[in-house]
Amino acid sequence: MVRNAERRVALVDAAIEVLAREGARGLTFRAVDQEAAVPTGTASNYFPNRDVLLHQVAERVHVRLTPDPAAVVEALSAPRDHALVRRFMRELLDRMRRERTGYLAVLELRLEATRRPELRASLTRTMSVTLEENFRFHAEAGLPGDRAGFEVLYLAMTGLLLEHLTLPDVLADVEGLVDAMVDRL
Repeated sequence: MVRNAERRVALVDAAIEVLAREGARGLTFRAVDQEAAVPTGTASNYFPNRDVLLHQVAERVHVRLTPDPAAVVEALSAPRDHALVRRFMRELLDRMRRERTGYLAVLELRLEATRRPELRASLTRTMSVTLEENFRFHAEAGLPGDRAGFEVLYLAMTGLLLEHLTLPDVLADVEGLVDAMVDRL
């Protein structure tokens, strides 16, 4: 069978949807085929096993969660102060709301990584590189806060996103909390 790059992406995107909705135990080739509306057996032609599919999901979901580079460049025309950090954090919150299934899929991948050492190693590398790139951007952009402040903000936003996207009625004023986190940076 000829493998089509667009179909591969569609299958991985379908896997992200299944993973977010059903969890890792529900991520089967049949479920991916159904979600992608392709003939049964298509996913197994593209991915030799579930581990390969999980690794491709981990790579793709980070692409889906990445901010628009043009929006970042435009935002950097503003003064490099707490207001800009607040803007970036609010845009992150909005992006995760729009891409909720991608964020939930990352949570499922993290849980599955506790049971699969190879996935854990791969996801650890991906997350470490992403965190380092984000800090490098933060520092090179001249945004306020040192490494520890950046990491505290990262952890605070991670917790806020987890709470808001899984139990949205727990926190009443999410935007206010984002502002409070940045103000304390």
